[in-house]
Amino acid sequence: MGRLARARRQLLTVHPARTVVLAFATVILLGSLLLALPLAAEEGRATGPVTALFTATSAVCVTGLAVVDTGTYWSGFGEGVILAMIQVGGFGIMTMASLLALLVSGKLRLRMQLTVAAETKSLGLGEVRRVLLGVAGTTLAVELVVGAVLALRFRFGYEEGAGQAAYLGYFHAVSAFNNAGFGLHADNLVRYAQDPWVTLPVSTAVILGGIGFPVLLELLRHRHRRRTSDRRTWSLHTRLTLITTAVLLVVGTLLTCLLEWTNQDTLAPFGWGHRILNGFFHSAMTRTAGFNALDIGALNPSTLLMTSILMFIGGGSAGTAGGIKVTTFAVLAAAILAEVRGEPNSVILNRKLGPHVLRQALTVALLSVGVVVAATLAVLTVSRHAFEAVLFEVVSAFATVGLSTGITADLPTSAQLLLVLLMFVGRLGPVTLVSALALRERTRRYQLPEERPVIG
Repeated sequence: MGRLARARRQLLTVHPARTVVLAFATVILLGSLLLALPLAAEEGRATGPVTALFTATSAVCVTGLAVVDTGTYWSGFGEGVILAMIQVGGFGIMTMASLLALLVSGKLRLRMQLTVAAETKSLGLGEVRRVLLGVAGTTLAVELVVGAVLALRFRFGYEEGAGQAAYLGYFHAVSAFNNAGFGLHADNLVRYAQDPWVTLPVSTAVILGGIGFPVLLELLRHRHRRRTSDRRTWSLHTRLTLITTAVLLVVGTLLTCLLEWTNQDTLAPFGWGHRILNGFFHSAMTRTAGFNALDIGALNPSTLLMTSILMFIGGGSAGTAGGIKVTTFAVLAAAILAEVRGEPNSVILNRKLGPHVLRQALTVALLSVGVVVAATLAVLTVSRHAFEAVLFEVVSAFATVGLSTGITADLPTSAQLLLVLLMFVGRLGPVTLVSALALRERTRRYQLPEERPVIG
């Protein structure tokens, strides 16, 4: 009894970051076991452990990379398991558990509130209950609206049966809002490249899911304040996320159109309107969604590099997007600009940034670069694919995007397992994972002498 009591106390006092990591790992393991069942495959045969693990990790980490075709390989049960894992993974494992506990018991323990705050990275303890309900309501509303629009389009535009149209619509809506990128067609969304009634709703869901729940909830609260004549301004985080996201969407659209305008395998066969539409769609998908209406393998190397950069930046914090996040990118850009100008402080939108913010941004960026470089080198060592394709695949996995040049299924098992690890690290974040692996927190009780090395 003594050992059991100690083990229980250790479990209850575990660091919140470790709880999040263990929760994601547990759900991935459970999903792998379910997908390995013969019931999950269309042919009724047991799926190999690597394929099941890869698919489960891709779904829970809302990535979208796949080693088998989702629409033809998996049965209805398997697709249902994938959809459930996408929803749970996008919403957040501990956030989902906390919401269920809140709905059942009407209250949350302090430990669970701390865990939710660690997972979402931006929630204060005093508003966890309200935010949980707001996130759940927003998720359900967006998925229902987008799913309905897509279902109607599939029903009346492509003559799908009512049931099949609804299934296609809501599967893609859930996958889009959670930035997963899983599609039910072998060509993903290529067949809808010239259909704005499919590409634009999907893009809208991707952007809304990718800017992060804190931004969505603040926008909703700001709308309520306008009705009550409360003119409080948006927070720095919201303004920074919206501005940076808009700039990256425009830049991505322009560069995609510029680099692919004459490519006969991508944009060239379309009229100018559909070229711009697909340029925008591709740019929006680099927010870490993973849907594609263009053949990624046919993109020019310059476009692949540009896409890799946008994928690495990713979307908003505390949402369904991956990457280093747009706020991290903006903070680093502000620090560089301040240093170039010789200013003592980094400033964004008339607000001074604290040193700890700069350290966090630098840590996230450098750890992410290190992970991508090491993984690219490892995959190049065990495979014979071109450098640009391997780099693209590694960044797509780490940033939980899901866009692929088509080499994922051809990679050796060791490389596929490395991508599994990258998706896991990318979804949780390098800092969260390092914090979870740390044995203990250290507090320095003294200061060392200061000295300045030569930089540059």
